[in-house]
Amino acid sequence: MATYRVSQAAELLGVSDDTVRRWIDGGRIAARLDDGGRQAIEGADLAAFAQELAEAHALTSQDVVVGHSVRNRFTGLVTRVLKDQVMAQVEIQAGPHRFVSLVSREAVEELGLEPGVLAVVAVKSTNVSVEIPAAR
Repeated sequence: MATYRVSQAAELLGVSDDTVRRWIDGGRIAARLDDGGRQAIEGADLAAFAQELAEAHALTSQDVVVGHSVRNRFTGLVTRVLKDQVMAQVEIQAGPHRFVSLVSREAVEELGLEPGVLAVVAVKSTNVSVEIPAAR
């Protein structure tokens, strides 16, 4: 079973090390001491907590969207918008994830997309790859 140090968990969740420590101290995330005496979080527990956080930040009933078929949704902030005559490139930072989308200039203007605007990235793909990073 994979385990993660506080710093690794913080990076994966897009928060500070101190936030993860507070969550551990408050009982929101279970942790144990590893062989080196450092706090470690089981991978399955971290994954479940990450899903819990994502659901807590999901769209509310006050939002315009009433249904969707895309399951991969990330709420974040627009960080950059580059427009030309027809198309636009929109960058959104959602936690540790940076998304870049190419949309029409008209859509950007209709949605009022500009840096600082809260937006939801919906990702749907027919081909999704899974990679395993080297151990740190």
